[in-house]
Amino acid sequence: MPTRAELFDAYALHGRDGTCVRMNFVSSADGAVTLGGTSGALGGETDRELMQVLRTMADVVLVGAGTVRAEGYGGLKVGAVDVEWRRSRGLDDQPVLAVVSGGLHLDPADEVFTEAVRRPVIVTTDAAAARDAGRFESVASVLPCGDSDVDLAAMLDAFARRGWTQVLCEGGPHLFGALLESDLVDEVCVTLAPRFVGGEAGRIAQGAPEADRRFALAGVVTDDEGFVFLRYTR
Repeated sequence: MPTRAELFDAYALHGRDGTCVRMNFVSSADGAVTLGGTSGALGGETDRELMQVLRTMADVVLVGAGTVRAEGYGGLKVGAVDVEWRRSRGLDDQPVLAVVSGGLHLDPADEVFTEAVRRPVIVTTDAAAARDAGRFESVASVLPCGDSDVDLAAMLDAFARRGWTQVLCEGGPHLFGALLESDLVDEVCVTLAPRFVGGEAGRIAQGAPEADRRFALAGVVTDDEGFVFLRYTR
């Protein structure tokens, strides 16, 4: 099994100047993004460790509202050792969780808000914010970006103005597709699980039109359970 230190080395960031959007997904060997409706069921011990490593490196963890509901996100938190790692590099103790919800179809009583150790951000449209932002005033900051659709480039600019340049996106597939379509993805981390799922599960990216978007293989890690961890960079 790769050690935690080896994972930090394998996925090290090359500077923090300028915005970098890093995707993190798990997929079965036959391309399924979920098993039994969740992506977590595909993962293993190293995959879960890698998720924490990538979160520790990030300024902001970005996730779509559908993924929050499907995966049962609670309050985002890295552990004490990771807090020390972040402090030693001049980072805030915890990354920010940003949830993308164009229609603000979220529940302020959800654990993703009530168990948060750092105030989350909800990225939405101008129209939805004007209509419904007040419901979230006590649990999250609402960030309007775009008139009728969320403008992802404007969102990243707003993050950068707050000093959040290292963005880790954990999905879902439609958010990945939207970022791909807008040419905003810099890095893709894919855990390939040694499972063949079949069924109707979708791929890790959905909604983007077909195009030849070429990335370079920047690293490969394996573990004793047969998982392969692939790192691609643009």
